[in-house]
Amino acid sequence: MLRAFSLRRTLHLHLKPPKPVKDPLPLIRPLSTVSPSSSSDAEIRKYLGYAALFLFSGAATYYSFPFSDSAKHKKAQLFRYAPLPEDLHTVSNWSGTHEVQTRNFHQPENIQELENLVKEANEKRAKIRPVGSGLSPNGIGLARAGMVNLALMDKVLEVDKEKKIVTVQAGIRVQELVDEIKQDGLTLQNFASIREQQIGGIIQVGAHGTGANLPPIDEQVISLKLVTPAKGTIEVSKEKDPELFYLARCGLGGLGVVAEVTLQCVERQELVEHTAVSNIKEIKRNHKKLLSENKHVKYLYIPYTDTVVVVRCNPVSKWKGPPKFKPKYTTDEAMQHVRDFYRESCTKYRADETTAKSPDNDEPDINELSFTELRDKLLALDPLNKDHVKKVNKAEAEFWRKSEGYRVGWADEILGFDCGGQQWVSETCFPVGALAKPSMKDLEYIDKLKQLIEKEDIPAPAPIEQRWTTRSRSPMSPAYSPAEDEIFSWVGIIMYLPTTDARQRKDITEEFFHYRHLTQTQLWDQYSAYEHWAKIEVLTKFLHKLFL
Repeated sequence: MLRAFSLRRTLHLHLKPPKPVKDPLPLIRPLSTVSPSSSSDAEIRKYLGYAALFLFSGAATYYSFPFSDSAKHKKAQLFRYAPLPEDLHTVSNWSGTHEVQTRNFHQPENIQELENLVKEANEKRAKIRPVGSGLSPNGIGLARAGMVNLALMDKVLEVDKEKKIVTVQAGIRVQELVDEIKQDGLTLQNFASIREQQIGGIIQVGAHGTGANLPPIDEQVISLKLVTPAKGTIEVSKEKDPELFYLARCGLGGLGVVAEVTLQCVERQELVEHTAVSNIKEIKRNHKKLLSENKHVKYLYIPYTDTVVVVRCNPVSKWKGPPKFKPKYTTDEAMQHVRDFYRESCTKYRADETTAKSPDNDEPDINELSFTELRDKLLALDPLNKDHVKKVNKAEAEFWRKSEGYRVGWADEILGFDCGGQQWVSETCFPVGALAKPSMKDLEYIDKLKQLIEKEDIPAPAPIEQRWTTRSRSPMSPAYSPAEDEIFSWVGIIMYLPTTDARQRKDITEEFFHYRHLTQTQLWDQYSAYEHWAKIEVLTKFLHKLFL
């Protein structure tokens, strides 16, 4: 049986304003025009006029002044609307940037139910769109016409330890998958910043990790089982139909609903993560070496500063073991100046607020907050004030300087990143030469982006994140290339939504799209950049034409 969320729509009655009441006085003839012979008639008309005046004035008063809840309820009963459906589902993405309501939100439990659903939709010429975990800030999978979510199809179907191949249902989440196959000594080749994506979603939008020797995640796919409206369930692979296979594995659900995926995995291994603070000058001098000598590397730029945080991850040496390193600062010491800055900022912006935990204060103890949680609270004080954002960025740069050091763990634990709270993100992908001969356009792009931010006084928070991958052979991938040795840089800009205040979120959203528009008009074409499918906004209102 198909399951569905059951969220009742809130009732809102929009009453039409009453029509203007005409002045009743003209209904009363002036007494000066009444003749003595008709005085009795005049008296009657006078009192009728007073009665009309009373009735009309009462009506005007009734419609002009506030009512108690009970009075409003009685008044509302005069305006009857059709009963509201109880099967209307409200679906939103994680950042709360997109929301739709639909009567058709389906969660099949097995492939047979999925096949029946797609077949029925095709026969009725009804559209349904595959939607995953809703992590994309653009809500790419949301559709009022109807959605299908495979969260209940989340099993590992087969594991071949010798070939390191795993077949799974497409609704399984990345973290669930790696947790299940680690007992077999396997893991995925690469990871995005977070682990909550469904496997079907992470491959269909062309997601990626980082590593100039590693491809986007769709390149890990060996075969797919697609449920299509015209041909039923089909299995596609490079051997059976390479053209369709490369289109389908990064196809945004446009060719059918991905039901099962077979992935090429790798042996599970421990990594050493090294975090260090650098600057633009040093990065330019060491860039080629950093890309070629590290399995995973990314740069985190802090706008309005020269700080670049370099994060490198490599397998633990079997001969040397993990590095012996004692951090210069404890976590509390690295956070202390950020906490102090928050207290000072609250004094400035909310002088009446007590920031420490107390019986009279519902605010959490700031000593218990992570850096990203505290950054959200700092930005929420004045998110569009460039000078305030610059101070927050400066505090972040200092935090990273005091957080330099090493961390050792399994790849699925290390290759992640605390992205912070709800946010708008735009990420572009563009070619930057070959690993043996990088074009350095990736660093040139960042130079121009930072100049643009400063020239336009954009209240840009940190970080600007830069990562790398090899090419993808999927034509719909932003990193598609026929050249085997071509590498691509991925650059993400961000603005956080650290508040639930609707007006403030609207203002941040407008500023973010101004920021994004400037990068689009001044940088994208110049660097042959394409926007990541999971972040793109321009085409979302037209994407429904591509789907079932």
